[in-house]
Amino acid sequence: MKLIIAIINYDDAGAVVQNLSKSGFSSTRLATTGGFLLAGNVTLLVGVEEERLQAAIDIIHRYSHSRREMVPALTEMSYGFMPVMPVEVTVGGATLFVVDVERFERL
Repeated sequence: MKLIIAIINYDDAGAVVQNLSKSGFSSTRLATTGGFLLAGNVTLLVGVEEERLQAAIDIIHRYSHSRREMVPALTEMSYGFMPVMPVEVTVGGATLFVVDVERFERL
């Protein structure tokens, strides 16, 4: 058994969870916050049998899209941070970690 830990943009999470569920995958959804942009993310925990691992990854890949957004850049001044010209950055997509599960029990 494998555990997929998928960090997904909040905007894509609904479609990912819905399509995982349609394909028979159960998931646990955790609200998380990204570090660089402090953007809303969702971390999904998906337990899968090894033979179905690639099918779950394919669903996550299909419904997690990266996009370009303009965000204000900050510069440090003597009394705090001052906004300057916006910067275009890539957001979204997904970050996946796949780990072995030593033991699984459903109680």
